[in-house]
Amino acid sequence: MTSAQVDQHRDGNEAVRAEGSEGEGYQRGLGARQIQMIAIGGAIGTGLFLGAGKGISKAGPSLILAYAIAGLVIFFIMRALGELLMYRPVSGSFSEYAREFIGPFAGFVTGWTYWLFWVVTGITEVTAAAAYMTYWFDIPQWVSALIFTIILYGANLISVKLFGELEFWFSMVKVTAIIGMILICAGILTIGFSDAGETASVSHLWSDGGFFPHGIGNTLMTLQMVMFAFLAVELVGVTAGESKDPKTVLPKAINTVPWRIAVFYVGALIMILSVVPWTHFQPGVSPFVAAFEKMGLAAGAGIVNFVVLTAALSSCNSGMYSTGRMLRDLALNSQGPKLFTKLTSNGLPLVGTTFSAALMLVGVWINYQWPGKAFDYVVSFATISGMWAWIVILFCQIRYRAKADRGELPRSDFRAPGAPFTSWFALAFIGMVIVMMGIDKDARVSLYCAPLWGLVLAVAYLVLKRRNPEAAAFRKR
Repeated sequence: MTSAQVDQHRDGNEAVRAEGSEGEGYQRGLGARQIQMIAIGGAIGTGLFLGAGKGISKAGPSLILAYAIAGLVIFFIMRALGELLMYRPVSGSFSEYAREFIGPFAGFVTGWTYWLFWVVTGITEVTAAAAYMTYWFDIPQWVSALIFTIILYGANLISVKLFGELEFWFSMVKVTAIIGMILICAGILTIGFSDAGETASVSHLWSDGGFFPHGIGNTLMTLQMVMFAFLAVELVGVTAGESKDPKTVLPKAINTVPWRIAVFYVGALIMILSVVPWTHFQPGVSPFVAAFEKMGLAAGAGIVNFVVLTAALSSCNSGMYSTGRMLRDLALNSQGPKLFTKLTSNGLPLVGTTFSAALMLVGVWINYQWPGKAFDYVVSFATISGMWAWIVILFCQIRYRAKADRGELPRSDFRAPGAPFTSWFALAFIGMVIVMMGIDKDARVSLYCAPLWGLVLAVAYLVLKRRNPEAAAFRKR
């Protein structure tokens, strides 16, 4: 490539970046404090508070190792995303990068799949919230799910600044609860108070059947649930177009990933499983609630149940936020109905959010039909659709890094360490998780649904391209 061609290519990409970052029409109302807490709290939700109960019963203490290894992979993914965000910070980041570095069809698939991920995740979270309500009230799960969906939809009809403030306090509650749990468990281990005081010991991590009580194979089978727990860490990428100072705030938020995982996942599980033997936990029951009950702290169990309820609602609230932005990005690129491009006077994609919230009501029907299996069904499909975004992030970062190293694109100020090797490792790990999902009969349903979803998208793309063949959205950038 000649120097003139390089300059021309750079100029074209600079124009694309300017169009993406300045032409979105959103209000940059999310400050550093809010972005940091959204990043910290985004991954603290149903996967940890409810899903960990199933993981503990299946893998025992070795679930801690599964979270630690998966957490390292998540850090590689987030640093790859950070490198792309510093190159071009836009709200429709995943689909925008896919269009640029893979092709227009990849952008189309990524945008719609990530939108579907958050719709399904919203269903997952209201399902969990409805399950938590049964701790206090004997009411059908579908009733609670319906009420929560309506309330959260109403909460999203506000300014992005107020959304950020609500998420800040939602996340603050979750973070405070986990830190409080860790401190209480540490006190029990050292001082010995509560009903669990006499038997509490770190030896529970290896003495009750060993660190791998059901074998390494069962630990590997928990990776699907473990990876689901980390879904939503990439939400900071969606907030890029509404961050006041993305070049400063986003790298700081991404660099909090290692200690977030070390404290909130690995640290919390080590403490809980040291105080209460892993054999006392069961699927479908929050390990945090169960731990307080075993300690004889009934009031504490009720408080934790309230905290995990707010965690689920917080995640669902974030889902409604994300879906409206992804639909608008697709519409702006002629890959979705133009109706979704409209913003309210305070910069909210109301039509897209309303459409997504309406589909989340499907969760109410799922809770009505299969109240016992609802969580497992939606978790498996949410995991495979969410992991697609991670695959795209990693592949785009590999392509971007290669172009930047050749001088075809400007280098990012926030380069992923060890890339592209760390990105290839993360891709291989995700591939292993997908294989594990294929082996698990409960998770296998998502692999059946994925090809059908891909076929629907392929047909829709061909129809849109035939109707508007000259649109830039259908040409490689």
